[in-house]
Amino acid sequence: MAVSDQPIGRESLDDLLRRLRPRLKQVLSRYRVPAHDAEDLIQEALISTIQKWDTIQDTEAWLLVTLRNRCVVYWRKRRNNVYNSVDTAILELLSEPVTAPQERQELLWDLNQLLGELPERCRKLLQLRYGLGYDSAEVAEQMGYHPSSVRKVARRCMAALTHQMVAHGFAPGDPGDID
Repeated sequence: MAVSDQPIGRESLDDLLRRLRPRLKQVLSRYRVPAHDAEDLIQEALISTIQKWDTIQDTEAWLLVTLRNRCVVYWRKRRNNVYNSVDTAILELLSEPVTAPQERQELLWDLNQLLGELPERCRKLLQLRYGLGYDSAEVAEQMGYHPSSVRKVARRCMAALTHQMVAHGFAPGDPGDID
């Protein structure tokens, strides 16, 4: 007689996956997760489920909610990667040395044009942070923000600048082609 590791009345993980596969796919499609990343998110959710298996009351609900949370985190990371790449591109544009003074002037002119389309508080924050090199505490003092909120406001301003760059034809990885 074989003894199961599963508690009495609980279905196995394989049975649960087989039964939930259509609903898992539905969650992934609702969050528009690319197929090449979908399986990784399912595996992460399964690992989390297995780790908590003995304490979970409703494994179906747990797995679906965990997958939804993984999808949210996935898109948050992707969005932050875009902002960080723009952040890096801006710092590279402003850093020394640039191959030719004329090229630097053109890049700064393009960047200033894009910044001119942003709200005043974003222009000021980005100028203080990246143009003058102020840290978060100094930016907060200059703009009247609480120091802990500067990062959130800066991220929103970077998002606005990113949208401006994309609208004007900026291609990630090619900071020289802004217009």
